[in-house]
Formats: sequence, structure tokens, C-alpha cells
Amino acid sequence: MTHVPGKQRGRLSVALAAALAVLATACTGGGGATKDVAAGYSAQPKQSGNPKDGGTATVALTPGLSPNYIYPYPPASANGTVIARGLMWRSLYRPSGEGDQIVDAELSLAEAPAYSPDRKTVTVKMKDYKWSNGTPVTAGDVVFSLALLKAALAESPANWSFYTPGQFPDGVTAEATAPDTLTLGLKTAYNPSYLLSMLTLLYVMPSTEWNIARTGGPHLDYTKPKNATAIYKYLTKESESQSTFAGNPLWQVVNGPYRLKSFDPTTGSFSLAPNESYSGPGESRLDQIDFKAFTSAAAVLNQFKAGTLTVGTLDSSFITQIDALKAKGYNVYGAPAPARFDSLTINFKNTVDNFDKVISQAYVRQALQRLIDQPGYIAGRGIYNGAGSPNYSTAGDGSPYPPGFGGNPPYPHDPAAAEKLLTDNGWKVVPGGATTCVRPGTGAGECGAGIPQGQRIGFTLASANTPAYVGARDIAFASAAKKLGIEVRIVTKALNYMYANYGNTFAPATKNEWAMQDYGPLYLAAGYPSSNTVFNAEGSFNLGSYQNAEVDKLIEASTFGADPKALSAEVTRLAEDLPVLFFPTPHTLVVWKDTLSGPQSSFKALISFLYTPELWYFHD
Repeated sequence: MTHVPGKQRGRLSVALAAALAVLATACTGGGGATKDVAAGYSAQPKQSGNPKDGGTATVALTPGLSPNYIYPYPPASANGTVIARGLMWRSLYRPSGEGDQIVDAELSLAEAPAYSPDRKTVTVKMKDYKWSNGTPVTAGDVVFSLALLKAALAESPANWSFYTPGQFPDGVTAEATAPDTLTLGLKTAYNPSYLLSMLTLLYVMPSTEWNIARTGGPHLDYTKPKNATAIYKYLTKESESQSTFAGNPLWQVVNGPYRLKSFDPTTGSFSLAPNESYSGPGESRLDQIDFKAFTSAAAVLNQFKAGTLTVGTLDSSFITQIDALKAKGYNVYGAPAPARFDSLTINFKNTVDNFDKVISQAYVRQALQRLIDQPGYIAGRGIYNGAGSPNYSTAGDGSPYPPGFGGNPPYPHDPAAAEKLLTDNGWKVVPGGATTCVRPGTGAGECGAGIPQGQRIGFTLASANTPAYVGARDIAFASAAKKLGIEVRIVTKALNYMYANYGNTFAPATKNEWAMQDYGPLYLAAGYPSSNTVFNAEGSFNLGSYQNAEVDKLIEASTFGADPKALSAEVTRLAEDLPVLFFPTPHTLVVWKDTLSGPQSSFKALISFLYTPELWYFHD
């Protein structure tokens, strides 16, 4: 899920546009909403006004996704629900909000890495950052952070959503060759772009304050695995106590621009105050940032109308409210987010009604993809309301690594073609009824291995209860499937519940509760949208247990090789094989008061849910 907030647990795309030329541009990264809709939000306001010191900005959290964890490396079941990710503890390299860049160089803790000729030795020079207690952020802190990440993975591969056994951080050694110099030794050379994307996920923690295994206990040598494990267990145990998040001295030692001021364990709302020792870019003019939890997009809209929110996102179902919000003194800006795609995640291990046998047939997945009317979803039907772009690959919008099919997606909307795929492969299609297998077997024109005579096609689709477009598009898909005699049973679930319970890598016991799931957007790494950990067989975030030996080799090439075309080959093959069913992706619509300003890049980054309020200020 970059998985992204951030690239976490794998959030999903919020970005893609409409009609006609749509299909000709979407797969190469172009596209946009229909002009009449896009005109309301496509122009980004410029930085303006004379900065004033002080004030509180109130930010709306993603509805239905309240934070419940504070330690930067949560287990996979909690990932995506971390408080203020990147604001209290920075990663070694700050992720970029631009589609053609992996990192934000200015906001990163280190200079760009330097590689040896064989790419197996990487030297990283730390910048002059300080912890909140005034001590410098050192290379030793990075060594500590990597040691604790390894300790987490030794406990369970599911403890980091971006892990593939045998890959980063396996085979990686870290040494502080000087207080400001980190040297990484790699057993296997990585593609530099891929490694950089992984280093955006390496959160840097205070080695001299957190290297303990009990409150008030002795400081331990974290380079010893036994000690690192004890430290990890202590910190994660402390992170379970939500009522003490704001008062625990552990969590007050930060290297980012903010520290935690308060946390409400009942709702997940929290407040941040500036870290007075922060030495990075930005003047932190605001006195406080309040992040408010919401259960629905409608509740967010109501708070915008009441004028109580400073910053947030607008669900596309409320796109007709843009003019009213502008009249109330808000800016509205929207665009496709980089390295994000929306999809129906397929569970290849679900055995209910022989779903695993049915869905393993490529022609079935191709037929289902052809039932998804991407231009129609975008233009009307109350789903995207014009604020979206079509997408048929994992690269998302504007990627420098587009799929090879350009503007000709492999399986565009075509219900007649979908029906023919089924009838040509042994099924009797009964529109509105029950389509069944009438020619079982593994030969040409037969249903396929493990599919018996009379087998029906039916399955459960877990649909997130927010935002509104998720449920709407799932209903549209189920309706189209019914017309082909396929029963799609929709069950609506809260995002937090799905994040914790629907993933075969960390919750195998629930594999038969869902055959497909739609939890919104999945974020891959901006600038280098590799599907490593997501679609390789051993990937820790391979939620639906997808397996394809050819894809594994392509992912290995894009991960370890130096060929710049390797990632495009991976993206192309995934689009053809369909580990998921691709939806168009809604644009992210960002709303903020016109009395708040800052660099345009800081508001554009909100499209990817990257917050940099230390760069913001109020003005008259």
C-alpha cells in the first residue's frame, strides 16, 4: 500500500481524469477532469500575503482513518494509522510530492547518497539537524533506526509493510564512519532509485534516548541484535498506551518540526506544537496544528461550511460545493496524485465458492476488468462527478515509467467482449441470472483447472465506508457484473477495520471473509513506483497472495538492476496480468482558508497527504 499518508500501508490513488482523449492519455500519464469541472480547481493559488506570527491551523484527517499508533515502525496491522507521520520524526529522506522526483532534497535529513562503482557501498552525509533536546541528529541515529527495523522484522515479516524477505534491510550493514557520515554496505546492489525510495521510509529515531528496554533502565548497545530486540519490544509496548502518548517523555524527543502536545485516544484527534530546536527549512510561524478526526466526508464538509477547518480534503461527491466554499473564503485545488492507483484488490486465496480457482483464470480477470466503465465512472453516475482520470496500470498518473501500451489499455470497457471471454471458455452466460460452467476441464474452450460442472461466479467485495466514491463505484461494478450473471456481494466496512483484518500477509485467518476489497488509493513511491512488496510472491504487502514468476523476475530487475526501462516492463506486465482490477482514480481536492499561505509546493504536496505546516503562515 507506498504504500503513503506518506506511502504507508499502501493508500490508494486519488488522481485521474475524464472522457474522450482520456483513454489516449491516461496510460502515458496525461489526462485530466472534464474541462467544466476542472476549471473549478485546476489553478493552484500562488503564495501571498505578509506573514504573521501565531495562530492555530485546524486540519481534517482522512475520514474513517484515525491514528492509533505513535512509534514510527508499527506492525502491518496498524500501519497507515500513525500520528503525524513525518512531522515529529523525519525519515532519512523526505518523500517528494512530485511525480518525477523521489525525494524532497530541501526537507531531507541528508545530502544525496553517493555510490561506489559497483553500487554496493553507499555514503550518506548528514545535514545539520538537531533533536528537540538540542543534540545533533547523527549517523549513529540512522544506524540505531536500521537496527530496530531489523529487530522488528526478526519478530515478524509483517512488522513492516514494505518488506520482502531477502531484500532491504536484509543484507544491509550500516556504520557511522563519522558523526555526520553514514556508510551502507549492500550485499546485493540495488537500483539507486529503488534504494532511495526505501530510504524515504527509514524514520530516524533518537539513539541516545531510546536505547533502553525499560523505563529508567540502562542504555544498551543497540548494535547487538538481542539488545535491539529488547529495545524494539519496549518501544512498541509503550506505543500501545494511547492515553500516555502526549505525556510520555520518550515521544517528546523529536527531530521533525513538531512535537505532540495532546492526543485524544477516544477520537484519534491530536495537536502539535513547534519543536523549538528544529533546524530545518521553515519558520514554524504557527503556534499550533490541530488534527481533527472525522467519521465521514459529509462531516468534513459541514465543518468547512461552518468555517472551523483551516485545511482538509473535499470528497468529489461534494464537487458542486466548490463555489460555495470559495465564497466562504477557502481556496480549492485539485490534481492527480503521483504514484497512486485505485483498484479492486483480488484475494487469490479465498476458497468460498471456488473463487480461488475461478479468479486464477486470466480470462475471468480480463472479463471483469472489461466491465469497469472508467470514462463513465468519471463523467457521471454520481461516482466521480468529473473529478478523476482513467488509469490502467500501477504507474499512476504522470510517471516517468509509463506502461508500454501507451494510450491503448489492454482491457478497456467492453461488456460484449467480457461475455465472449466467458462463453469462449466454457461458461453459459445468463444475464441477470446465474452464469455457470458448462464445459469443465483444462483444454481449449473449457473453464479451467478445479472448476466443476455447474460452478457459478459469485464473491464478496469488502467496500470501505469512506470516501463516498468507493461505495458508489463498487455498486456500479456489481451492477455490471449482475448483467453478466455474476453475483458480487458487497459488505461495507470501516477503513481501520479493513487495514487491520483484510490482508493475507498479516491476517490469514480472515482470507475467506473477502474475495475482493476496495479501500481507496494505494500509494507507491513517488518518482519510482515499484511494486516490490506489493505484487511479488513474498512481498509483505501482497494482500491478496498474487503470484506470477515472470512478474517476480521483472520486479527483481527493477529493484536490483540498473536498466532504466526495467520498471516500465514491470508496470506493463502487471497491467496485462491483472493482479487487481483497475479503477479510474479520483482527484484529490485540497481545501484551505485563503488567509493561510506558504510555498505552492507545500500545498501541492497535500495531494499526496504530505504535510509541511512549518512552511505555512497566516496573513491579513
